[in-house]
Amino acid sequence: MQTPRLRTGIVHSALGCAAALMVCSAPSAWAQEKQKISYKVTAESSKYTQRNTIDVGDESGHQLVMFEIYRTFPSNAPVINGVKLKETWTRGYADYINSNGLSTNYTIYVLDNGDKFYTYSGTMGQADAAGKRTTVAVGQIRGGTGKFAAMKGLVRSTGISDGKAGLNETQAEIEYWIAK
Repeated sequence: MQTPRLRTGIVHSALGCAAALMVCSAPSAWAQEKQKISYKVTAESSKYTQRNTIDVGDESGHQLVMFEIYRTFPSNAPVINGVKLKETWTRGYADYINSNGLSTNYTIYVLDNGDKFYTYSGTMGQADAAGKRTTVAVGQIRGGTGKFAAMKGLVRSTGISDGKAGLNETQAEIEYWIAK
């Protein structure tokens, strides 16, 4: 049979354990809070460093394309987890008919301190009647190095591009957290 004193001791012990558990797990929960940043890269700060095109041959305008895009942040660089973004390298491949179609992209984000994080994304490109091509993409953050080794999240972007002319502009939002 429990006495009132014993019951009070059990309740106090349980409350103490619960409080200790909350305090110990709080930094982990805080570290996993989602953060959002956004940025824009103009055509002047973005260039195709490689672009290889193969005509498929089954119909006019059907092409397979492999490409590499280098982007820099000369001013107003976004700050991610306390570190400025320096540059990105996007490498991908696409299947287009008259500049309409899908591409798969792998991007390396390089930060000022040398750390990196990596994304895998899919892009849909669509050309209007005048040939102006717009893009929309979504991707997953797949980890990184240093402070970004446990980074997870999403990248969403829109843009305009003309690979033949070397034109590429993008606006992106990164929603991320550092898993613990």
